[in-house]
Amino acid sequence: MVFWIVLGLLTVIASLAIILPLAGSRREVAGAREHDLEVYRDQLAEIERDAERGLIGVDEAAQARAEIGRRILKLDASGEGEGHTARANTLVRGLAMAAVVAVPVTSWGLYSAIGSPDMAGQPLAERLAKDPASSTIDELVARAEAHLRANPEDGRGWDVVAPIYLRLERAGEAATAFRNAIRLQGDSAQRWTGLGEALMAGAGGVVTADAAAAFERAAVLDPADPRPRFFLATAKAQEGDLAGAADDLGALLSTLEADSPWRPVVEQTLAQATAEAQRRAAAAPGPSSEDVEAAAALSDAERADMIQVMVERLDERLRQNPQDAEGWQRLVRSYLVLDRRTDARDALARGVTALGADTQQARDLTAFAAGLGLGDEQQ
Repeated sequence: MVFWIVLGLLTVIASLAIILPLAGSRREVAGAREHDLEVYRDQLAEIERDAERGLIGVDEAAQARAEIGRRILKLDASGEGEGHTARANTLVRGLAMAAVVAVPVTSWGLYSAIGSPDMAGQPLAERLAKDPASSTIDELVARAEAHLRANPEDGRGWDVVAPIYLRLERAGEAATAFRNAIRLQGDSAQRWTGLGEALMAGAGGVVTADAAAAFERAAVLDPADPRPRFFLATAKAQEGDLAGAADDLGALLSTLEADSPWRPVVEQTLAQATAEAQRRAAAAPGPSSEDVEAAAALSDAERADMIQVMVERLDERLRQNPQDAEGWQRLVRSYLVLDRRTDARDALARGVTALGADTQQARDLTAFAAGLGLGDEQQ
């Protein structure tokens, strides 16, 4: 009953706020016309008094009366026109007020017929206590979270909620849940793979060093599971080792059944990696046979010096052509292979600046460096 009283009061207040201005507009127009007529009557009386006292002549008085008479006639004529307009406005105002009244009355009628005004409130605690089969996914997750807050050492609970978090794209919470499940329930390929996927999702699809470690652990626990092997091959491709990625994908493809749902994904990724490797090889030809023979004849120290020269040439080329995103990745990786981490950090900073800090290429370069273990040093 309180609901209907409050609803009625709010409706009346809202309706009056619209009806009262509509009802008062006609009175304002009529009052303005009466005021003008009263002013003209006072002016006529003033003219008569001035004529009687001889302050103005007969002709002047006649002209003044005629002028005021014309104004009165003009006011009457405009009043007739306004009368037609006023009647039209009155009709419009009447329709508007009728609509204002009809809307809440119709709404009340529909709500009372098809609504549920007598339904009791449903607090969160009551919703969580109902049959899980009739609960929404959000209610189920909220129930699991409430349970885990009260029982943080329930490994089974973390094991259940972790993949749900991952499907809901809550990567950080998914990673935490998978780690808790591993800590409390023990190792399993499924949990380590889930952790790796959560870490990948949190890094925007980049296989970070932590994600790669999780996939490697999963591959050891279940060599037959294609997922960790696929993601490890993806990590090689992201690091620029397209040949290694293609080899791993080819080996994975040979182990998959003909009807495996992973075959189309692996085949497509293998084709892309192979095509990209061929494109890079054509764009950046390797050393000539003479260079290879000369390198084979060098000592270890001389060969290291030659590699240093090649990396420095790449660095110089990037200074001349700084928009080569793949070149910056190769330079960062080369410096890390040479254990020149300071130069690697400098190359990363220069690459991000050259590509534009807000560009996708710069973000890819940063993620690539983070995957090689250089990200933490940039914080």
